[in-house]
Amino acid sequence: MDVSPIDAILLDRRVKGMPAAAPRLRLGDIGAQGWNVLREEMSLPIAVLKAADIAHNSAWMRDFLARSHAVIAPHGKTTMAPQLFAKQLEDGAWAITLATLHQMQVARHFGVRRIILANQIVGRQMIDFVFDALAADPDFDFYAIVDSEANVAMLAEAARARAIGRPLQLLLEGGIPGGRTGVRDVETGLAVARAVKAAEPFLALRGVEGFEGLAGGSRAENEAMVRDFLDLLVNLAKAAEGEGLFAPGEVILSAGGSAFYDMVLARFLHAGLASPTRVVTRSGCYLTHDSGGYRRFFADIVDRTPEAAEGGGLRAALEVWAYVQSRPEPGKVLLTMGKRDISADAPPVALHWFRPGTEAPQAMPSGHVVTHMNDQHCHMTVPPDSSLAVGDMVGFGMNHPCLTFDKWQVLYVVDDAYTVTSAIRTFF
Repeated sequence: MDVSPIDAILLDRRVKGMPAAAPRLRLGDIGAQGWNVLREEMSLPIAVLKAADIAHNSAWMRDFLARSHAVIAPHGKTTMAPQLFAKQLEDGAWAITLATLHQMQVARHFGVRRIILANQIVGRQMIDFVFDALAADPDFDFYAIVDSEANVAMLAEAARARAIGRPLQLLLEGGIPGGRTGVRDVETGLAVARAVKAAEPFLALRGVEGFEGLAGGSRAENEAMVRDFLDLLVNLAKAAEGEGLFAPGEVILSAGGSAFYDMVLARFLHAGLASPTRVVTRSGCYLTHDSGGYRRFFADIVDRTPEAAEGGGLRAALEVWAYVQSRPEPGKVLLTMGKRDISADAPPVALHWFRPGTEAPQAMPSGHVVTHMNDQHCHMTVPPDSSLAVGDMVGFGMNHPCLTFDKWQVLYVVDDAYTVTSAIRTFF
């Protein structure tokens, strides 16, 4: 990948988080300014990525997968930040997973060479883009998913018309009853796989995939559902292999959430196929982790797979900082942050507080709880004797980093002292 053009993007005070008196400067020059969040040299609210934790998480996943004999194709929709895609690929990611035409256009613009489209190819614009990209670049390694004979027929017609000289590589998708896309049973899946086989040499079935991350019950219920779903995917693969429906080469087995990837790897690595297999997980949230749902899911992963604790596990690397702007009641604080700045899937978590002019942030005491948010206000219940005062700064973690990244054009990479060392540009 070549992400160097991102450094040339010009920024000024119109970009959220930049200093109020910031001159116009290149994104690549931000780290040379020496700006520090805690010295109030940046505008708040501000989203920061902690450099040491990003590096730690990337190394942790690389080592975890090496022990598991699997690879990762992280979901790019989490960050939509090509600079982070590049880091993930440098650290051993096999591919980048994407979901939409726009996301593919961004990734290809910056030179991503292998993409899994974890979605169906539907519509003239997406079909044209895919076949044009495959025709223009013989080294572009691309995979999409199918779950219906109707979609297979659509793609086969387009492939025959374009005649690009190589097949469109497809993965058969399994799905969860009541969930998203994907066949719900082996019989339906085999019908789709046979349709792909019948369309050779224009289409090629390369594996089986699914998304297991839609669990919504208790831990025991979720794990039982995931086990059943992974069994469906393995049974689909065995049935397709038994009928000789896969194209020559290794069979890809892939599933892609950030909550159960240990279960995915354990099941797929013991799938029992006769063919060589490549096991691909697609977790997107590992790089930043979070301070809520994925933190709890990771505790479950360690409980199921104790070796996941090696290397210290994952760390929350993404924070949003805001000011205390009002304390209108003894037990209530309002802060300068809202739904426009941080994920509202679940309440943010107050991690640290800092009084400008003091030495370092302090851990937020218990009892400081976000109750709800407006567009630009955060409502937090606090103990009546809380030390928080107007002008103090609070650092928040969040649930679901995906829906924080998409609120920021630029996120600021900081060192352990919260000095800005670089910046990340998103392309949502």
